[in-house]
Amino acid sequence: MSVTDTSSALDLCRFIDSSPSPYHAVEEAALRLATAGFTELGMDDPPPVPGRHFLRSGGALVAWADEGRSAEAPLRIVGAHTDSPNLRLKPNPDRSSVGYRQVGVEVYGGALLNSWLDRDLGFSGRLVVRGGAGTRVVLVREDRPVARIPQLAVHLDRGVNDKGLVLNPQVHLSPVLGTGDARDGDFTAMAAASAGVDPGDVLDFDVMFHDLVPSRLVGIHDDMVSAPRIDNLLSCHAGTEALIAVAEAHGAVPVLALFDHEEIGSVSTTGAAGPLLERTLRRFVGLDARPVGDSLVLSVDGAHATHPNYPDRHDPEHRILLDGGPVLKFNARERYATDAVGAGIVRLAAERADVELQSFVSRSDMSCGSTIGPATAAVLGMRTVDLGVAQLAMHSARELCGSADPAQLRDLLVELFNT
Repeated sequence: MSVTDTSSALDLCRFIDSSPSPYHAVEEAALRLATAGFTELGMDDPPPVPGRHFLRSGGALVAWADEGRSAEAPLRIVGAHTDSPNLRLKPNPDRSSVGYRQVGVEVYGGALLNSWLDRDLGFSGRLVVRGGAGTRVVLVREDRPVARIPQLAVHLDRGVNDKGLVLNPQVHLSPVLGTGDARDGDFTAMAAASAGVDPGDVLDFDVMFHDLVPSRLVGIHDDMVSAPRIDNLLSCHAGTEALIAVAEAHGAVPVLALFDHEEIGSVSTTGAAGPLLERTLRRFVGLDARPVGDSLVLSVDGAHATHPNYPDRHDPEHRILLDGGPVLKFNARERYATDAVGAGIVRLAAERADVELQSFVSRSDMSCGSTIGPATAAVLGMRTVDLGVAQLAMHSARELCGSADPAQLRDLLVELFNT
């Protein structure tokens, strides 16, 4: 498929490359919102006059535009998540083995572990440092190839191609940082240098590794996007751009909720099952006066494209294509929150926006993942629809989507914000 307009896909690449961690994703979204005239609030600030506002908490952000809209107008909420499966540093990471300096990591989320092997890795996240009489948070990002996880040579594992690769996360996933013996504090010192702070001021950190290959268009017609963290920074990007596009419109109140910790269950202060969104809506957006029955939540997250090498893993009546348009996701056990009424609303909006839709359901003999949708529906009690963009290699260190789909998702979200 030849894609004539790749501007949205290229902007997605820039968004992803600016967002190696959830904290950087929030920073990038906040920068775009501020540039578009949104004002940042603190969690405990008094309610402002209606306008364009956002607040952030760690790896989460909530933004809205209520200027010129009725205090009784319904809400249109687009929810996504900033986190992706990866390898995260342990509190005391420094270790040595047979003459190599290494660091200990934990697996965050349902990562495809083999995809982290033999890649040049940097690290990113946040440092908590001394600041006056208290603490302050400093973002850190190191894009030098400081780490690598080398795979065992085939000569030493002759059956690997027949039996498959088995990785023990405790034993086999410690990145190599160099030769020599590690000392306690080595990683903290390196992270402090990257952030431009004194190592003695670092009290703790939330740091993770990231792939260093830039996001880019691939395929013979540039009709695919190869990038890390497509799940779910693609949705964060589309939601941010859609909110900016409708900020001056009238009607329903558009809200963007970017949550953290979806990949580990959403149960946290900044996850979809936590209090962040409800408290924000109640304090700043007048939730109690809004008509819940006319409001709508759109849980936007990646969808499985039908894999050309494994078509038997997919339901034969629900083939999903890259660049086939956004995907409505269904599950009888409510792992996705979509019902017929919500799907109908989305289908009408897609017709008005001239956007093609696809429908996903898992094979009946296979379980499926979940999203922020069920958690948000349970917290707010609003009709919720799960949808997203098709992708291959979900939860790999490097994922693949179509280059036309990001623009189609953005256009659909703009229409749904205005519905």
